[in-house]
Amino acid sequence: MSPTVILITLGIIFIAELPDKTALASLVLGTRYRASWVFAGVAAAFVVHVVLAVAAGSLLSLLPHRWLEGVVAVLFLAGAAMMLFHHDEDGEEEVEGREPSGPTFWKVAGTGFVVVLIAEFGDLTQIMTANLAAKYAQPFAVGIGAVLGLWAVAGLAIAGGKTLLKYVPMLLIQRVAAAVMLLMAGFSLYEAVVG
Repeated sequence: MSPTVILITLGIIFIAELPDKTALASLVLGTRYRASWVFAGVAAAFVVHVVLAVAAGSLLSLLPHRWLEGVVAVLFLAGAAMMLFHHDEDGEEEVEGREPSGPTFWKVAGTGFVVVLIAEFGDLTQIMTANLAAKYAQPFAVGIGAVLGLWAVAGLAIAGGKTLLKYVPMLLIQRVAAAVMLLMAGFSLYEAVVG
């Protein structure tokens, strides 16, 4: 197993994941719930995706592009709707360090897992991971590098979410996230129609 391949993969995947929708989702979840709980679910979902990418290789790129973009657009629209219409039942914002009153570890980690699991299918970083595994013929090295790169971005997004909440109201974060998701949905719909 080559440390060079691990580092190359880590760098490429880290850079590609920074502006990604899952970093945004991790940030938003990190502002609402305990960071370690969110990270546990998100990290587990990334492991599943890397394993699938390394094992399946280029099979994901064989999916019909228009269908994939259409599904992604619907998921973005659903995410935007959830951001715009979700309100706390008690009307309070989360207080730094306070445990969420309703959600348990399993609910929070499960939410992070499902959001990332769905959002990452056919994603650029998953396809890049598959391509790197094919290029280097070192699935374990590529897998380790990809997982570390994805975890690093998720950790930064989740930690950044807590810091961001000190300066920016949660409602504004949700509206900006929803706007970004609507833009991404529009782009995906355009790609689905135009091809």
